[in-house]
Amino acid sequence: MQKALMPESPPTSCNCLALRQASRHVSQIYESHLAAEGLRASQYSILSTLGRGGAIAIGALARTMVMDRTTLGRALRPLERDGLLEIAPGPDGRTRSLRLTPAGEAKLAAAAVRWRQAQKEFETSFGTQPAAELRATLRQVIALTGERGADE
Repeated sequence: MQKALMPESPPTSCNCLALRQASRHVSQIYESHLAAEGLRASQYSILSTLGRGGAIAIGALARTMVMDRTTLGRALRPLERDGLLEIAPGPDGRTRSLRLTPAGEAKLAAAAVRWRQAQKEFETSFGTQPAAELRATLRQVIALTGERGADE
């Protein structure tokens, strides 16, 4: 990675700290690109997930994003305020459903260009194959922690 984004720090044996540090560094790359579209990386992830899957219940999106509903709710407010998504009653009347608006679809299309630039920057500095291996490893972490959460 670029030195400017990775200051020297003592290595840690704490998995949580190491993941959070890496996440912050990677987020900086993506956010520097997505800022041109007025989005944060987390907002792009929400729009992208809605763009791939269509309308979805808020609870289902929270599970997909591995976020608690309160945090997701706070992240949705500016997207709804800006007219990028709509929150409507769900099919059973007890849930609420999300969907992209036409403005949200247009914003997602424009931001996807910036996302690809960020993706390329990361993979150029980290390596395409190591990046693919990292994503696979992180999917395993998510699957394991998802199983753990189901047991509690």
